[in-house]
Amino acid sequence: AYAWGIVIKHAIPPPWPRRRNVFSAFCIGLLGNAALPGRVGELARVAVVTRHIRRRPGTWATIVGTVFAHRLLDVVASVVLVLLTLYIAPIPDWASPVLAVAVGVGFGLLLAGFLLARKHHRPLSQELGAFRRVLHMARRGLTVLRRPGPALTALFLQLVGWTAQLFAVFTTLIAFGIEPSIEAAALVLVVMNVVMIFPFWPGNVGLVQAAVAASLLPYGVSYPHGIVFGIGLQAIEASVGLGLGFIFLAREGFTFAMLRRMPEVTDLDVDEDDRVERIA
Repeated sequence: AYAWGIVIKHAIPPPWPRRRNVFSAFCIGLLGNAALPGRVGELARVAVVTRHIRRRPGTWATIVGTVFAHRLLDVVASVVLVLLTLYIAPIPDWASPVLAVAVGVGFGLLLAGFLLARKHHRPLSQELGAFRRVLHMARRGLTVLRRPGPALTALFLQLVGWTAQLFAVFTTLIAFGIEPSIEAAALVLVVMNVVMIFPFWPGNVGLVQAAVAASLLPYGVSYPHGIVFGIGLQAIEASVGLGLGFIFLAREGFTFAMLRRMPEVTDLDVDEDDRVERIA
């Protein structure tokens, strides 16, 4: 959440949202991603954080751009984990092509993000059409990618986050009576995230457990034991997003039903930004 706050700070002029408001939006985003299909949580955190900043033309699109920039930094951190895992642990055959595609797409998005961030911005008045105006404002959300110091700080925080997840998996291995090792924990974390790239249903429950159990077979963990471990691990992970998410959802005065309608809210906010720009 703090990393995202750094990205926001370099995308919009002050006053910036308070850290607790960024944290609130981030937690609600975790809830949306954990409990709903697709990536509704990303839209939810945009909707929440924009409530706490001064609305200017294109604000919504710019904050969407900051989410994209934040995820690009996440790509770098996750690739570091993948490379580490490839070096120390056996990747299952079924995961190798998916992982290769994911890394390739990730590098492609990262390159596109840097190119967009460095693209010369013409004055908004010269932009033609609503789509180009939205794209123009979204590029402002990538500003941090042009500033090495803040970008490296945010990346460091992302690496800290991934390291915390790695040791959470390591500790859960101990809790379920499985011989712990960093390589097994890294493999489980990578496999979980590979399976979660395409959320076909909330949490991809069932699919995650099958993948985790299969990845632990080389470590002498029986398939049923691996399934049980996968259930526990996902429950622990989801409890963070669900627990904090519902707390901050109530704090913001939202309901879960409103969270499910975030795609509709997005359309309304984009239309509102377009009207504000025309008036300006």
